[in-house]
Amino acid sequence: MNWNFGLPRRGLLLLTLGSALISQAQTPLQVVATTGMVGDMVARVAGERAEVDYLMGPGVDPHLYKATASDVRKLQRADVIFYNGLFLEGKMQSILERMARSGRAVAAITEGIDHDRLLDPGDGSGHPDPHLWFDTAMWSECIPVVVETLSRVQPESAEYFAAQGEMVRQEMASLHQWAVAKISELPKDQRVLVTSHDAYGYFGEAYGFTVVGLQGISTVSEAALADMAQLVDFIRERQVKAIFVESSVPHATIERIATDAQVEIGGELFSDAMGTPGQMENGYDLGTYDGMVRHNITTIVEALK
Repeated sequence: MNWNFGLPRRGLLLLTLGSALISQAQTPLQVVATTGMVGDMVARVAGERAEVDYLMGPGVDPHLYKATASDVRKLQRADVIFYNGLFLEGKMQSILERMARSGRAVAAITEGIDHDRLLDPGDGSGHPDPHLWFDTAMWSECIPVVVETLSRVQPESAEYFAAQGEMVRQEMASLHQWAVAKISELPKDQRVLVTSHDAYGYFGEAYGFTVVGLQGISTVSEAALADMAQLVDFIRERQVKAIFVESSVPHATIERIATDAQVEIGGELFSDAMGTPGQMENGYDLGTYDGMVRHNITTIVEALK
């Protein structure tokens, strides 16, 4: 049976082509991100125009991560790939850079940040501290790279991505204001943050904390006995009320520090990985960037007050 309702052949052809173009424009981009923090930002900017998958899930340490065969297949099939950069992903960065040189849509979301503003970890590696997401204001400055990259791949959605990016920027500005207000509950002389590794440098700069990590910027390094002894002395001298374990770093060493210094473990912080989506604590979804930040700050402030 012919259901053309009397349309001429040319009209049917134009209708078919138009439907195909609409369908193509609405096909979500296939996007792969390395970490949850990067993926969360990309997913919020991309909205309904993309499906975002992460390589590194809850509890995964990006410093030590090695890509699997499944990861390589995901990367090969992706329309767009986003990563943190600044060598957070370790040896994976060279793979991603090669893919970008080959013409693939691959972007380090931190590439637009002025390097003069990046912190030098002082570890002789020559690489800046990559943990920008702990300064919510600076992290929001990565949004334009996401908007530009998505728009380059799907130019018909450029206005949509720009509007989404502005919405996310405003949400992060509100999060930053909340963080400043929450941290103001803690007296300045009590703002001493001791954690498993030195991931909170930007957090300390943004919110007025003295930050001490047992290990260096990268968890590849190991804590020496002398470092542990010095940290115990520091905790006692500063009368630190609590120290913190991290979800993506083994707890044993920092727990030993707590025992030796006779100080409490104030809680578990999320540093190089977010929690599982839908995992609620302190009323916050730990599987989102917003929830992770609010949980971390609430945990820190309540334990040190």
